[in-house]
Amino acid sequence: MNNKEFVAELSRKMGYKSDLTQKLMLNVVNAMGDGFMEGDSLQVSNFGTFEVKKKLERVMVNPTTGLRMLVPPKLVLAFKPHSALKGKVKNGGEE
Repeated sequence: MNNKEFVAELSRKMGYKSDLTQKLMLNVVNAMGDGFMEGDSLQVSNFGTFEVKKKLERVMVNPTTGLRMLVPPKLVLAFKPHSALKGKVKNGGEE
């Protein structure tokens, strides 16, 4: 499902026009992004938790050249699904 299909389905279920639904969705995504930039986590009930994690500095080996390189520390966005959602997906949509 792409963005256009998602917005169409969401607007159909909520009874809003597509352009309003698109604006609402963009505002939600922008607010989430702003929170992640500040290092905040977001817990969505019955869906899961988004959190910013820090990956430590590490040494990696380039498989083609065999050279060792130092990978600097970085921040990554992680998602942990809610157990009910995880079970539902695992069972093909049935709880």
